[in-house]
Amino acid sequence: MDEIKEVHTPYEMGVVVPKKVSDQIGEGYGHDCVEVLVAQFHRVGLIVDRVVGLHDEFLKLLAPVEILGKAAAELQLKKRTHIGVDIQFEWDEAEAFIRQADGSFFSWCERFRCYNHMIYGIVNKSESAIILKSNCRDVRWEPGESLVWKLETEAIVKEVFPLHDEIKRKQLLKCWALNWWDLTNQPIDEIYAYYGTKLLVIPFFFICIISWAVLFFQFWKRKNSTLLARWQISYSVGAESAYKYMDMEWSSFHSSVGLVKKWGDGKAEDKENFQREEWSGRMMRFRNDAIIILSIICLQLPFELAYAHLYESIRSDIMKFGLTAIYLFAIQYFTQFGGKVSVKLIKDEQNENSEYRANSLVYKVFGLYFMQSYIGILYHAILHRNFMTLRQVIIQRLIISEVLENLMENSLPYIKYSYRKYRAVRNKRKREKGPSGRKSYFNSRVEKEYFKPMYSASVGEELEDGLFDEFLELALQFGMIMMFACAFPPAFAFAALSNVAEIRADALKILAMYRRPVPRVAATIGAWLNIFQFLIVVSICTNCVLLACLYDREGKWDISPGLAAILIMEHVLLLIKFGFSRIVPEEPDWVKANRMKNATQAQNMCSKQLLRNISGGRGAFVTGTQKTD
Repeated sequence: MDEIKEVHTPYEMGVVVPKKVSDQIGEGYGHDCVEVLVAQFHRVGLIVDRVVGLHDEFLKLLAPVEILGKAAAELQLKKRTHIGVDIQFEWDEAEAFIRQADGSFFSWCERFRCYNHMIYGIVNKSESAIILKSNCRDVRWEPGESLVWKLETEAIVKEVFPLHDEIKRKQLLKCWALNWWDLTNQPIDEIYAYYGTKLLVIPFFFICIISWAVLFFQFWKRKNSTLLARWQISYSVGAESAYKYMDMEWSSFHSSVGLVKKWGDGKAEDKENFQREEWSGRMMRFRNDAIIILSIICLQLPFELAYAHLYESIRSDIMKFGLTAIYLFAIQYFTQFGGKVSVKLIKDEQNENSEYRANSLVYKVFGLYFMQSYIGILYHAILHRNFMTLRQVIIQRLIISEVLENLMENSLPYIKYSYRKYRAVRNKRKREKGPSGRKSYFNSRVEKEYFKPMYSASVGEELEDGLFDEFLELALQFGMIMMFACAFPPAFAFAALSNVAEIRADALKILAMYRRPVPRVAATIGAWLNIFQFLIVVSICTNCVLLACLYDREGKWDISPGLAAILIMEHVLLLIKFGFSRIVPEEPDWVKANRMKNATQAQNMCSKQLLRNISGGRGAFVTGTQKTD
């Protein structure tokens, strides 16, 4: 990458606008769009630094802590106080609230929400429309209309995106991405602060792996509760309703408030309306799930079984390779199409917030990938009992696909960035029609970040970010090595080496090759936790079936001592899986006590305030009655 010449400044947001071609303000009425935008940013208290790039102009924004505090108060953000109670933030009482680990009042996720509130909260407060000009165009800024939203619809504001903090980014590069001495260590707190918030030997090996997976996920949930308490994120384990408003969109929030306002004094028609909307939403989700399930059964299942049968029937290795290449090309198109259909179906569902919609998308898309990844392998294992072919397919899927996917996901972002940068410089040279040095044009950090690709999901950036693909890759790998542990035990060694290398590769990719991701509030990993637990249960069943196939090669399926031992082992492992979830608590006692203390103190404070209001109102009522008499 080019050497950055810009001195570090802690600007956190960037706005991309077109460069001014000519001075048109003197030619008639109207105000220059960019000048008005900058003036409005100054008016709300933002510090603006204007940087001229190759084709566009970049506005770097920074908000002083006082401005962020006032925006947080307008958003009614709840923050933890020194007595352990979450209360709506008030700037005048800022010292009553606990600071972050780095001494700041707000986390990056909270700051991002405040920036969005200030940037998109600039509206025309006059009674008439304001005419704005931008390079031979007139734009009407209507009363009550958001300025940035209006300019985005007119393609004047091209993008609003978060900027990297170079000092913190380099610290993370040193202690995370480039820290090869401690292979598995990850600075969780620093990452959160910066980014915000997926034979006897064979049975014994299989039992150990299942036990490890069960304990790992149970203790992961316990660790998750500890981190939520440390990062002051309110979430009650086992109750999704406790955090369903953390990432609610404004439209959803206002619609819920409107429903509450419509609720009268318990009238029958109000109750019927609520029940009608509730059941219509449930039926819509049921219909969408049925469409996806039937598509998998009627379309993808025959396709996968046909490929597995042809692969088993063909004797030539060259033809097998060609068939696999055709299959991979076709299945990529099929899964992408299925993902787009899932996104469209979810838009019609009446989900409560973006986290529920994201979970619904995860379940639907993973169903497509689950069928693609495992049905052919199960066909080789159970129907044909060809364990040599089974091992070949597992090696193909793990080694070839993992290597190719890592190469693609780590090289494509840099190729896209280099190509966009090359095109921008070439177009600049063509317009100027003269030789010029490349570095003289491309020397601002904000423009380099603008040319970097977004960290978005392959199924679309509306509901998920790039973590969707990371979790999907891990879930498919986890299912591969767990569901077929008896067939190919060395797969675990390859997965361990691959994941250790991927920790550093993904850290380097996120820090250096992508823009700073937009923070998304989430208290857990959502649907992915249920998927991992589902894979553990399925792996118990599939491995027991594999052991039975190894034991009973003739297919007589007699209940002999060996087969009976396998069936008993299956039931014992299922008992261990569900028993560990009861033995190992998901939430440490100190976290539970802290949460209960918070809830009790908040309830006491609300009760006392309610009593004061009732007493004051009753006193005023009595006084008014006496005066009337």
